[in-house]
Amino acid sequence: MTLYSKIIGTGSYLPQRRVSNEDLTAQLAAQGIETSDEWIVSRSGISARHYAADGELSSDLAANAARKALEMADLEPDQIDLVIVASSTPDFYGSFPSTACIVQRKLGMHNNSAAFDVQAVCSGFVYAVSVADAFIKSGAHKNVLVVGAEVFSRILNFQDRTTCVLFGDGAGAIVMTASSEPGILATKLHADGRHADILSVPANLAGGALAGSGFLFMDGPAVFKLAVSVLEQVAHEALAHAAMLPSDIDWLIPHQANLRIMKSTAKKLGLPMEKMVVTVDQHGNTSAASIPLALDIAVRDGRVKKGDNVMMEGVGGGFTWGAVLARM
Repeated sequence: MTLYSKIIGTGSYLPQRRVSNEDLTAQLAAQGIETSDEWIVSRSGISARHYAADGELSSDLAANAARKALEMADLEPDQIDLVIVASSTPDFYGSFPSTACIVQRKLGMHNNSAAFDVQAVCSGFVYAVSVADAFIKSGAHKNVLVVGAEVFSRILNFQDRTTCVLFGDGAGAIVMTASSEPGILATKLHADGRHADILSVPANLAGGALAGSGFLFMDGPAVFKLAVSVLEQVAHEALAHAAMLPSDIDWLIPHQANLRIMKSTAKKLGLPMEKMVVTVDQHGNTSAASIPLALDIAVRDGRVKKGDNVMMEGVGGGFTWGAVLARM
């Protein structure tokens, strides 16, 4: 029997604290930084975002999203034999132990399943799904939990209005399982390290002390230009691999970074805006969490149905990009 991987559960979680543009504008004004709701919306489409509470970690958000995905999949935690977490804001600064291992502990898993993190910034979820798909198709694993979780509010420079208004915190999760029915139809991944400096957190450890700002840096125009180009290309690559056309896409779920980039991608694929899932207006850019967050919302509100073809794609620091074409 040919093995496929299929998504059988989705889940998401947003921190309780919702920060509207008006809230953020007032916070920045108190520090002498000028911005406005109109300025933020016109450049990004973002009206609000959520911030984690003090002491709330990526693993906490991830575990909450994972529980919902497991419940939908009708699986117990110990029926998962691989946990993959995509995150650029891991629980530990040195990135170990992995956030995946911490999530495994918080879910009460005792089956010694494999667990590891994937780091591809905003493309992290797409990368993680591709890895899970390969493991399942190889027969190495049967049930895989894939999570994207971020607390970007901890690495934002609130003196830089061009970046601090764009990002939020959250988590999204899926459960993938071995199936005789096609689920993940195609995955395509890319990276170009020549553009590593346009989106980064320029910091490292030197003698136990932090050297560098430790804050997120983004060359907005450069990222925008690259993103618009590669998102169209990688979508066509995934479609070609699956012998499908853009018209076969029921739902486009791009990385929720900037509404202008998202609209441009849909237009280039010839898809109406009604076929694109948009959450960036209420969540901001949640990096690796943005695609699974949007997917879960669209599944739970009834837009994405069983049998629908869903194109998920993202771009991130590195520079990384990729796409997953899935039949739900």
